[in-house]
Amino acid sequence: MKLISLCPSNTELLAYLDLIPSLIGVDDYSDWPEEIQHLPKLGPDLSIDMDKVEKLKPDLVLASLTVPGMEKNIEELEKRNIPYVIVPNPKTLSSVGEQLLFIGKETNTYERAIVIYNKFHAIIEDYKAKSSQVGNVKTLYWEWWPKPVFTPGAANWLTEISELAGGINIFKDYEDANVQTDWEDVRKRNPDVISLVWVGVEKVKVNPSVLLKRPGWMEMDAIKTKQLYVLDEPYFCRPSPRLLIGLKKIAHILHPEIYPPFLEGKDPILKA
Repeated sequence: MKLISLCPSNTELLAYLDLIPSLIGVDDYSDWPEEIQHLPKLGPDLSIDMDKVEKLKPDLVLASLTVPGMEKNIEELEKRNIPYVIVPNPKTLSSVGEQLLFIGKETNTYERAIVIYNKFHAIIEDYKAKSSQVGNVKTLYWEWWPKPVFTPGAANWLTEISELAGGINIFKDYEDANVQTDWEDVRKRNPDVISLVWVGVEKVKVNPSVLLKRPGWMEMDAIKTKQLYVLDEPYFCRPSPRLLIGLKKIAHILHPEIYPPFLEGKDPILKA
C-alpha cells in the first residue's frame, strides 16, 4: 500500500508497525524516524497541500483530528475522493495502544500490531507495579504552553503518566484534557516538580528562565529545589507509543531509587 500520514503521531504509529517503507508523503511536522526525511513534505498539519496529496495517488491517507482545525483536511479528502481513515484521537495510554490495532486492521499488519500492542501494555503494567512502591508521591505541573498558560487536565495521558511515574498532576481536578489557567493559579498549587513541554517547540528553543520572571514563582518549591525540567516535547505531547519513552524519563526524574535510569535514544518497545 502507498500511505500518506498527515500528522506526526500517525507517522510514529506507522513506524512501530514497520510501515515506513510504504510511506510516500508526510506532513511538515513529522520528524521521526529519520528514514522519513527524504519523503515529500505536504505542509503543516492544519494546512495540508491537497494538490500534492492527490498527485501522489495514495492507496490510503491516515488523517487525524488531534488538533482543532484538522476537519478541513477531512473535507478536502472527501471532496477529492481520496481514500482515507481517521485515526482515533486518544486521551489515555490504553487508547494510544488501541490506535496500533486500528491501523493494523486498515493496513493488513494486524499481527505485527498485536505484538507491539502487547509489549506496550506490558510496560504500562510494569510501571503500575513500580508506582505502588512509591511512598512520597510528588506533585507535578506540566506546562504545554506559556502564554496563555495551558496544561493537561484529568482526561489527558499526562495525568496517567504522572501517576505511573509516582506523581500526581496538580490540575487533575479539571476534567478536561486541556486546561487554560494562569500563573497565579499554578503558583498557589505550588508543585514539587515543573516540567516544560511546549507543544511544537523544540527542547533547545525553550527558555526556562522566563518562568523566574513570573510574579511569586521564585518562591515556589520546585524553583527553590531546582526541580524545573525542560523535556522533549515529542515524548509527552504526541499520542504515539513514544509516550513510554517520556514515562521512563519522568519516572526516573521523580523517583530514581525505584525506576530504572533513562537512556537517551532507547525505546522500551523497540529496545533501541
